[in-house]
Amino acid sequence: MIGGPAGSTVASQLANSPKHPKVLLLEAGGLNSDHDLRVDGQRWLTFQNKNMNWGYKTAPQEHCNNREIDYSRGLGMGGSSAINFGVYSVGAQDDYEEWARVVGDDAYRWKNIQSRYKALETFHGDLPAGIDSKYASPRPENHGSSGPLHVGFASEWEQDLPPLLDVFEQAGFPLNPDHNSGNPLGMSVLINSSYKGVRSTAADFLKPQPENLKIITNAPVQRLVLDGKKAVGVESNGQKYYASKEIVMCAGSLEGPRILMHSGIGPAKQLEQFNIPVTLDVPAIGQGLRDHTFVPLVNTRVENSTYRRNFYGDEKAMATALDQWRKDGSGPWSKFACELGIGWFKLQNLTASDEFKALPEDEQRYLMQETVPHYEILTHFPIHWFIPGFAQEALNYSCLLVFLFNAQTRGEVILQSSDPSVPLKFDPKFLAHPFDRRAAIESLRDAFRIAKYDAYTKDNVLELAGPKSDSDEDLLEYWRQNISSSWHMTGTIKMGKKGDTDAAVDSDFRFIGIEGLRVADMSVVPVLANCHVQAVAYVTGATCAEKLIKEYSLDHLSAMI
Repeated sequence: MIGGPAGSTVASQLANSPKHPKVLLLEAGGLNSDHDLRVDGQRWLTFQNKNMNWGYKTAPQEHCNNREIDYSRGLGMGGSSAINFGVYSVGAQDDYEEWARVVGDDAYRWKNIQSRYKALETFHGDLPAGIDSKYASPRPENHGSSGPLHVGFASEWEQDLPPLLDVFEQAGFPLNPDHNSGNPLGMSVLINSSYKGVRSTAADFLKPQPENLKIITNAPVQRLVLDGKKAVGVESNGQKYYASKEIVMCAGSLEGPRILMHSGIGPAKQLEQFNIPVTLDVPAIGQGLRDHTFVPLVNTRVENSTYRRNFYGDEKAMATALDQWRKDGSGPWSKFACELGIGWFKLQNLTASDEFKALPEDEQRYLMQETVPHYEILTHFPIHWFIPGFAQEALNYSCLLVFLFNAQTRGEVILQSSDPSVPLKFDPKFLAHPFDRRAAIESLRDAFRIAKYDAYTKDNVLELAGPKSDSDEDLLEYWRQNISSSWHMTGTIKMGKKGDTDAAVDSDFRFIGIEGLRVADMSVVPVLANCHVQAVAYVTGATCAEKLIKEYSLDHLSAMI
């Protein structure tokens, strides 16, 4: 296992099941135990900590001006939940209906997935004083109240957030009172993986640590230990750890294929190229890589429209705020960039396009489902931390991020060394598919309905980032030059039905062809859900744990994992 959202959930739920089996969790990185790493308003900076990030880049992207793009992955307890941006969104109920259809298992239908989401979370739905409930009014039946993951709304919002949501509504983007109801369509207030100024991570699932759960950190797994075609253990730092029942690998879409390939499991041609003995030829390993991407629209704003420059432009103010946060989790570090606007929308121009009509019928049908969006807009992103040399006088700004969803490109991760410490080559092939290019153009063009709306532009002073025009050519070139990964890597050890040529695991997470091995993380998820996928990773782990607990009768019979 790895101590990210999926792995921590599997480990916690197995260890805390009624029969308390022995569970070993191996984590490649450290404990990430410094409380200062949990500052809510600094969630945007944690990924820059080299001790908490694998530090990956993509291969040069042919359709993005040959740029190498940041491909950050979390390292240490909490995994990527320790370095992500705290967006807690579950996607569309039709995402899960499609997952269930693809793998032929009702365990993935929305009603079953939602029950697991509710068990995972403790939802805090209180709004700041004076905030109208039209911006957020979640229904209790859609949320949990006793789970280990604390999620909800920031206790204080920046002054320009409610007025901006009003402008969205005026521009024809309807408000959605709860983006985690199963229908994300509309403009919402972000549900965060944080509470009272403190961000939540997957490490919270392991506190208090059960006596029957052993955690070993700084233990990267190099390969599986195999007895024929049975996985009996794992090798880390020259030491072997053996399992009495099963191994559950939760290493993610980039690391999981590496471990398998160096164990002789994967595309035979790649393994033979680096003289790795082939135990099982599985061409699907490393294929099917999917991701979400985004570009920013940034404008400086008139004086007093925001107070960001007063805070971000004053080192003393930020230091004082950190002292306040350390006392009780309050203050500016629990306000600035802690509550965002977020919305998901459909694109009629996209579904009317030739590129859409050229898609397979199943994909067209899925994209036309009632709750499936075609793109996302996010507001109040602190872009100044991501642009080198951002001028202090420009800190009063507005940033909108436009996200590309449902990309049809399937990238790959490829073996490039016989040394298991060498990362694979990561090639997501952004914008390689004609539909993706059309979706990028139409999403950015639709976002202009707000970005060029009079009630929004009246407060603009200077455009810092945006396309030259709304022509197809200029919109696409803006994507090519400014595209970033959302770090939602999915699908490289894909789940499917037995007999599916692109499937490597079955719907019970069993690796097909290797006994004693399951894979439970975003690498197996066959549908890239329309959300920021940390929540999907959690529920994937919970689903695997549920199946293991039932299979081994851990809820009522003695068993050991």
